[in-house]
Amino acid sequence: MTVYVYLHGFASSPRSRKAQDLRDRFAALNLTLHIPDLNQNDFTHLTLTRQIQQVCAGFPPDQPIVIIGSSLGGLTAAWVGEQCPQVDRLVLLAPAFEFLNHWVPKLGDKLLREWQSGKPLMVYHYGAERLLPLNYQFVVDCADYDSARLQKPIPTLIMHGIYDEVIPIQASQNYAYLRPWVELVELESDHALAEVSQAIWGSVTQFLF
Repeated sequence: MTVYVYLHGFASSPRSRKAQDLRDRFAALNLTLHIPDLNQNDFTHLTLTRQIQQVCAGFPPDQPIVIIGSSLGGLTAAWVGEQCPQVDRLVLLAPAFEFLNHWVPKLGDKLLREWQSGKPLMVYHYGAERLLPLNYQFVVDCADYDSARLQKPIPTLIMHGIYDEVIPIQASQNYAYLRPWVELVELESDHALAEVSQAIWGSVTQFLF
């Protein structure tokens, strides 16, 4: 029996709107959508490596896995799929390809230098609803993951908003262009994809079922 997993985004949680909406839609089909908390009660020491290891360790043995990932959860899903043979389909919502290239420059030189010197960066965490510190090791770790190495031909559906200012749609267009097993759906939305949940579900059901 296929196991369905949802991976939430950066500074988010299993209680996010997309996570809960998709959980309810799966439940209506008598299916369980597993939503691990990637924060692990320690957002400060978050890394992409930690997320990948957590997700892989949570898989039941010998069952096919479908992962739906949002933003950084989408990037995590892509790397989990590359490493874990059980993953047979991916659905990526505004995946954070080229994440560091888009996010880090927005911090500004002064804040970036302070962060590099050891002062934690204060990030608004939408799950905790407050500012939380994040160590610079997050960036160091992410830099080790070059998306060009994602070459496993897993059937993949990407949905990305054309008005996304967090991760521009060009990142997903570049990714899909070089990988014929990837289908890209461009939506009239921004990074949150908040107002296109029905369109997302329609594409998800067509792709998965």
